[in-house]
Amino acid sequence: MRLQKGYTYFDTSYVYHNGKSEDFTRKTLVERHPRESFTLATKLPTWAIKSEEDVKRIFAEQLQNCGVDYFDYYLVHNLNSGFYDNIVTPYHIFEILSEYKKEGKIKHLGFSVHDAPEFLERILNEHPEVEFVQIAFNYYDYSAAWVQSKKCYDIIRRHGKLVNIMEPVKGGISVLFRIYDSGRHLYRSDRRGKNTVCTGGASGR
Repeated sequence: MRLQKGYTYFDTSYVYHNGKSEDFTRKTLVERHPRESFTLATKLPTWAIKSEEDVKRIFAEQLQNCGVDYFDYYLVHNLNSGFYDNIVTPYHIFEILSEYKKEGKIKHLGFSVHDAPEFLERILNEHPEVEFVQIAFNYYDYSAAWVQSKKCYDIIRRHGKLVNIMEPVKGGISVLFRIYDSGRHLYRSDRRGKNTVCTGGASGR
C-alpha cells in the first residue's frame, strides 16, 4: 500500500522489535516487491560492537536478514562521544563500511547522532567520506539545549552532506499530549482572573 502511494523509503535496524525488524522487512517488503521499487535503510548497533569482526559479522547477518545484496542507506547507529571514542574509532567502523561501499554493498554511508553540535562537527571533519547524517529535527527540539537541532542541521549542510530527519513530530501525537499535560502547570490565573503564561518550557521528553 505504501509503495502504491509513492512512499519508497523504508527504515529498519538490527535491534528494532527485539531483533526481528529486519526479518519482518524481508517478509513484508523485499519478498513481495522488486528491489528497484524501494529504498532500504538499516543501522549498525554501535553499542554491540566489541571487535572489528563484530562489524563484519553483523553486516553479513543484516544482508541475510533483509534478503538483499546491498543497502541503499546504511547508518552507524546512535553516535555519541563515548561510542565514537571507545568503539567506532578503535574498531575502524567507518573504514570497514567504506570498503563495503566500494564493493557496492552500501550505496550511501551515514550515521545517526544524539550529541552536541561540536561533536557532530568533529565527526564530519574526521570522516568526510560520510554522505548523510540523521538527526532529530522538529519545532520542539529546534533550539532545545539538549538537542540543538538547528545548529546540527546547519553544520551538516555546511559540510555539504544530506540531512535525514527523524522525529519530525517529536515521536508522534502521544508525545504532543504529554507535552500539553506536563505544561499545564505553566498556566496560572492573574489577579483579574485571566490566564497568563509563565516563562519556561514543558518537558515532555
